[in-house]
Amino acid sequence: MEKLAEDFYQSAPDTVIVISPHLQEKTDSFSIGHTPSFKVSFKDFGDLETKLEFKHNIGLAYKIKESLETKIPVILSHEENLDHGSAVPLYYLTKMYRNVSVIPISYSLSTRQVHFQFGQAIREIIDSTLERVAVVASGDLSHCLKEGAPAGYSPRGREFDKLVRKFLVEKDVSAMLNLDESLVKEAAECGFRSILILLGIFDKINYEVELLSYQSPFGVGHLVANLRIK
Repeated sequence: MEKLAEDFYQSAPDTVIVISPHLQEKTDSFSIGHTPSFKVSFKDFGDLETKLEFKHNIGLAYKIKESLETKIPVILSHEENLDHGSAVPLYYLTKMYRNVSVIPISYSLSTRQVHFQFGQAIREIIDSTLERVAVVASGDLSHCLKEGAPAGYSPRGREFDKLVRKFLVEKDVSAMLNLDESLVKEAAECGFRSILILLGIFDKINYEVELLSYQSPFGVGHLVANLRIK
């Protein structure tokens, strides 16, 4: 994350879109955060000192919502406090660069193809603006990588994490979209749909993938990767 923060600082984005599994309870609608600013606190995890605040790019967020609502179900969230799926990556990425607006987005219960199409539609909006926009696909991989893991243990967890890394590096979007449903379910993941949206955003773009780390100290797969436009 520190290496990624350096790249984030050097690219100096105007806005960062953060796709999180935890922004809202899952429904058939995607959710876009829509308040003047967003606050970050880790008090629920015992950290009473760390507090951050980010401005919101209301104009771009509403433009995304307006352009999508006739095609894909999208609602606005007025929750000011960011969920940990958004807060954790922002905490690391903005240590050296705070002058960035945030648009938090939560995925839905829709199909994988709809998530990919959602990403494609966001890309069209990004292309229509002169702003520099970064995108963060947040969420964990498998939650069942060893005994005592949050979702118990399943050997299929490591199989899922290995395939996701493989398909990302190979940029095999078709394989990712068609990954065995029973494998995805048994892996007990929460970041897969975030990745599908990200791949939709990068559709038909010449990009490279750099895997920066993969760890599972708590039986949960944590992958850090950088998708960079060539």
